[in-house]
Amino acid sequence: MAATALHLELVFSRPETTLSVTRGAARLMLDMGYAPLLEVCLPNGRRADVMALGPKGDVVICEVKSGIDDYRVDRKWQEYGPFCDAFYFAVAPEFPQSVLPEAPGLIVADGFGGAVVREPPVTPLAPARRKALTLAFARLGALRTMRD
Repeated sequence: MAATALHLELVFSRPETTLSVTRGAARLMLDMGYAPLLEVCLPNGRRADVMALGPKGDVVICEVKSGIDDYRVDRKWQEYGPFCDAFYFAVAPEFPQSVLPEAPGLIVADGFGGAVVREPPVTPLAPARRKALTLAFARLGALRTMRD
């Protein structure tokens, strides 16, 4: 009997990919010394997929893109800059990275963790905005712990 090649292709649905990349990006943020929260509403009404507070008070936002279609139809990510010091896209390993703009940072992640592929430019927040965001972030984290 001749051996036949077996080809397996893993196909993930968009919600599974989003969950996996979000989890990996949050774990990476923890590994980098940040305290992440998921799905954080910003003062402009947008929702950050991952927002993290660093040990020096720096604020980072990660926008998760589950696939090329998700990236092409969603341009709201450009409105996150005024609410963070640094901005990343977080994508799955199979995401075509060449379609992403070069300016934001880039994280490649799966359900177990992630890696920074490209560092973002850092644009420090104004002190008053930093204070307001930090207080809102702390309150949100505290309130979420009381729900559980």
